[in-house]
Amino acid sequence: MRLDRLLAQEGLGTRSEIKKAIRSGRAAVNGTIEKDPGRQISSDDEVRFDDKVIARAEFVYYMLYKPAGVITATEDSRTATVLDLLRTPESSGSPSERQPVQPSRPVQPVLRRDLFPVGRLDRDTEGLLLITDDGQLAHRLLSPGRHVDKVYYAVVTGQVTEEDRRRFAEGLCVDESLTAMPARLLSAAEAARETEQLSGLIPEDPQQLIPPGTTSFSPVLVTIREGKFHQIKRMFAAVGKEVLYLRRLSMGPLLLDEALSPGEFRELTQEEIRLLRET
Repeated sequence: MRLDRLLAQEGLGTRSEIKKAIRSGRAAVNGTIEKDPGRQISSDDEVRFDDKVIARAEFVYYMLYKPAGVITATEDSRTATVLDLLRTPESSGSPSERQPVQPSRPVQPVLRRDLFPVGRLDRDTEGLLLITDDGQLAHRLLSPGRHVDKVYYAVVTGQVTEEDRRRFAEGLCVDESLTAMPARLLSAAEAARETEQLSGLIPEDPQQLIPPGTTSFSPVLVTIREGKFHQIKRMFAAVGKEVLYLRRLSMGPLLLDEALSPGEFRELTQEEIRLLRET
């Protein structure tokens, strides 16, 4: 349905009055001012007129490129959280109470929702993070029985060997508290040749991502089906290697958008939402 028709049906004015109001900036769709009266509105869109909710999507879904240095939590009194990257000034408190993290480029404010991250990434880990208010979908994606693939790009110390690959593939005994499920370990070059979808997400120069002077390192892709505490770091430690850099590239069918920079986010497309629901 067209935006102007929806607002007119709500009794907010005639079609001509509504069109004029929209063009003057009084309407917003999903938190962004919309000045096109012909904008098509779906059941997943939230529409506001003069900052009052007219139509509200049942759930919202955002892809965030989590930067390093931000914790995966809904709130924290001491440090910045991933939701600080998304919150509007009204929902994040006054500047004296909280200073949201500034992304590398401006982003639009999100809707006033009870959002939460699906799963977690360590503070120093970058990459794909799904933010939503759909608890049922989050539960399905995180359920141990679902075995949803998560792909990470990592740069580790030393040279990855065939023995390392074998141990990852068989299910690595990390320590007394964790025997990991079978995982796939590939060199970044192998992964780029094998997986066209991920090739554009693999950094061309890994040396720029690690401490200067590091002489022996391996850029790799790791696919795991669980998400234990510090799991990838612990798995590599079990084979005598240290993770120098870590970035999540995908979660199930959802791939990190190459157009996003660290700290930026966007709404999921209807196709991405459909694929996640079918996972």
